[in-house]
Amino acid sequence: MPEASRFGDEGLETRPAAPGDPRPAGATRPQVMGVVNVTPDSFSDGGRWFDADAAIAHGVELVADGADVLDVGGESTRPGAARVEPAEELRRVVPVVRELAGRGIRVSVDTMRAATALAAVEAGAGIINDVSAGLADAAMAPIVAETGAHYVAMHWRGHSDRMDSLAEYGDAAREVRDELAVRVDALVAAGVAPDRLILDPGLGFAKRGAQNWALLGRLDVLAELGLPILVGASRKRFLGTLLPDDAPVEARDLPTAVVSVLLAQAGAWGVRVHDVRGTMRALDVLGAWQSGRRGQHT
Repeated sequence: MPEASRFGDEGLETRPAAPGDPRPAGATRPQVMGVVNVTPDSFSDGGRWFDADAAIAHGVELVADGADVLDVGGESTRPGAARVEPAEELRRVVPVVRELAGRGIRVSVDTMRAATALAAVEAGAGIINDVSAGLADAAMAPIVAETGAHYVAMHWRGHSDRMDSLAEYGDAAREVRDELAVRVDALVAAGVAPDRLILDPGLGFAKRGAQNWALLGRLDVLAELGLPILVGASRKRFLGTLLPDDAPVEARDLPTAVVSVLLAQAGAWGVRVHDVRGTMRALDVLGAWQSGRRGQHT
């Protein structure tokens, strides 16, 4: 993994950002990506931010809580979700991206469609977060290459309405690494600059609980590809299995924050979360702990 996407053996060492790395120079922790779902059917918030004004206000609040970048999406990718019409996705996403970017906020667009990605970049987004790594839309890679945006390529085996049936692995960590390596080669061949690529293991996407834990516990296997890693564990089903059956989805925020700390220690470039404030506090604790170990608190 490039030096700029690592945080040292103790997890929070400052490393200089390499050219093209979307992590700010001097960053001492993973990037915290706050989720802004402009959808009526998100599993995590039940559509609370479907209205554009509500989504914008929520994004501003997440930045106040410490988010480094906001990930704006207009199509739910929860298991079983149906696709949204292209025009409707554009209607949901672009005004929110434009307003947030206009306020000087770093914005990512969460989309599988090249047309939406292009419109969002033109509206001010700097990162395209594609859960299909370009497999859902053949036009995506050329758009990424043309715009020069940073691109999150997530491990993906199929759309939400069928992904649970595709969760068959012998060695999840190695197979995810190898399948992402194929996507990286294809993206680079299409003209995408390698220093614009970020990888995501795709927790919960065609993965069962034990497979998610295997990916988290062996993040070093994915790191062998030498690219920054973004992980989205926030509020997902495999964390819910650690809680009582009747626990609300927000109860998964504490396990999410713990996972974020462990990911920081494992060298992840970023974490994608719903509860930015809780994640920031957890990372603050880790930072203080590591400072103490280095003798910086006397």
